[in-house]
Amino acid sequence: MVRLFYWVLKTVVLGPILRLLFRPWVEGSEHIPETGGAIFASNHLSFSDSIFLPLVVPRRMTFLAKADYFTGVGLKGRLTAAFFRGVGQLPIDRAGGRASEAALASGLRVLRRQELLGLYPEGTRSPDGRLYKGRTGVARMALEAGVPVIPVAMINTDKAQPTGKKIPSLVRVGVKIGEPLDFSRYEGMEGDRFVLRSVTDEIMYALMELSGQEYVDMYATAMKDRIAREKKNRAKEAAEAASPGRAVSELEKELDSHGLEGDADEAGHPGRQRRAS
Repeated sequence: MVRLFYWVLKTVVLGPILRLLFRPWVEGSEHIPETGGAIFASNHLSFSDSIFLPLVVPRRMTFLAKADYFTGVGLKGRLTAAFFRGVGQLPIDRAGGRASEAALASGLRVLRRQELLGLYPEGTRSPDGRLYKGRTGVARMALEAGVPVIPVAMINTDKAQPTGKKIPSLVRVGVKIGEPLDFSRYEGMEGDRFVLRSVTDEIMYALMELSGQEYVDMYATAMKDRIAREKKNRAKEAAEAASPGRAVSELEKELDSHGLEGDADEAGHPGRQRRAS
């Protein structure tokens, strides 16, 4: 039933509308394998990446999506979960530990069925349009399943649907598909963390070359945390600046630190100075 829903959405309901409005272009379609399992490793600019990439790939593609999309309550939650399952997405818990192992197992089941699996090595959407350090899960899946990794660069999806924007803009989007990366030389070494990092870095380099994005050697989640902290600090500073009496209290603290509290008191209360004399 889910597979039928996928093809109905892609070819009858959603696909024709998206093709008409966004006119997606494709470069490198000759690199899409006609048979066998493969990992499509993509940069991640927008929520819509998981819609436009499967749209231009003739074969069915499955993505691993965060579990939040499948756990909503009420009618809206059920419709959202049904939609994501319909477009070929599987829920995963990104909390780490056992959750990461469950995500790996889900991906491997797809690949062992000789199907296509879509992954975002960065682990989350880019907060600023740059390409961030890849997580090694993509390398481990590729080595354990013995499948090639096909780098994919999504173009302009962040302009068509920026983060936080519900209604997309009619911007033409593109998909650049690179040559498959063969890691068979590392067969049986999926337990070596140095090999996993090397494979992941090779994938990210291919993505950088394909997309033209600036590369940042840190995880996107860390950058998002930094941006959130800075935003919180700026909001706190703005609130303090707007609070009554802030300037006076800061002046008193500054003078006190220099041992000038008495002078400030006298300057602020000349009547006291006259009585003392």
